[in-house]
Amino acid sequence: MSNGNDFKGGSPWGSPPGGGNGSGRGRQRPPNIDEVIEKIQKLINKLIPGGKSGGSKPIIFGLILLIVVWAFSGLYRVLPDEQGVVLRFGKFVSTTQPGLNYHIPYPVESVLTPKVTKVNRIDIGFRSASDSGRTSGVDDVSEESLMLTGDENIVNVDFSVFWLIKDAGKFLFKIQSPVETVKAAAETAMREVIAKSNLQPILTEQRSQIEIEVQDIIQSLLDEYESGIQITQVQTQKADPPDQVIDAFRDVQAARADMVRSKNEAEAYANDVIPRARGDAQKILQEAEAYKKQVVAAAEGEASRFLAIYNEYAKAKQVTQERMYLETMEKVLADIDKVIIDRKAGGVVPYLPLPELSKKKKGSSTQ
Repeated sequence: MSNGNDFKGGSPWGSPPGGGNGSGRGRQRPPNIDEVIEKIQKLINKLIPGGKSGGSKPIIFGLILLIVVWAFSGLYRVLPDEQGVVLRFGKFVSTTQPGLNYHIPYPVESVLTPKVTKVNRIDIGFRSASDSGRTSGVDDVSEESLMLTGDENIVNVDFSVFWLIKDAGKFLFKIQSPVETVKAAAETAMREVIAKSNLQPILTEQRSQIEIEVQDIIQSLLDEYESGIQITQVQTQKADPPDQVIDAFRDVQAARADMVRSKNEAEAYANDVIPRARGDAQKILQEAEAYKKQVVAAAEGEASRFLAIYNEYAKAKQVTQERMYLETMEKVLADIDKVIIDRKAGGVVPYLPLPELSKKKKGSSTQ
């Protein structure tokens, strides 16, 4: 039996009439049906011994057509958002990329083409209206959303997981229920992260960090299962205390906000008062230092003056005593009205009122 190489090098119908090479250059007339049938019969005679019998020609020709159709049925197209999965007798063989591909026709091989760019979403802790068949609203699933924190509190967490198919072959044949697997892995990862965290950071600034940690844990679990799934995002929809205590918790949050506000106001007041007090204290210290230097300098001057007078007194005691007496009396009697009596003159010396004259002189000059 031939291995099919008789078709190698050109069309099974032979060269086009006119001796062309079949490349499409120039317009060719279609082949004659009788000639085509005759060539097919000659080919059948070569392939099948005893094929020259006239009654079997239509049957053989039909079989040939069926074989050709069957062979061409192995062509398939993979769209840009798909990935081809080739099965041989139901067993996964390989994956093919977008474009025109070929596989051994059915029943030997078959192809599945799942969508690999479509982003799928799984909601955990709640169900949206579209999932429950209603037009609006959200249903809370407490058995999924209630979780125990690291500081032994309970938090109600609703979140969504977005994923797509990374390897279609593993996705179809390595795991039995992909959606349930992703959901279970996501819930496990979230409970693990929440169990290591305190309540207050979960409700406030730690959400983004929790989402990143949960995504990494989910991906590692799915890779361990060889699921062929890629987690693209974990999005926290809600993180609140349980509904039974949420009102009390909000009161606590409001009180905590008031505490923070009062603390900020106190810090602002302190930042205003303390620098001013420090400036006043520095001013007082500088004034005290100046007064100290002034007093010390005056004392040192008086001491120097005393020493100078003492030295003069040691040299001439009588003269120094008279001078000191006169200087003292000059200071004492400077602002006192005086009458001078000279004993040697034998009476009262005529008095010249010099202070009144100086006052009159000053008064006239001001006018």
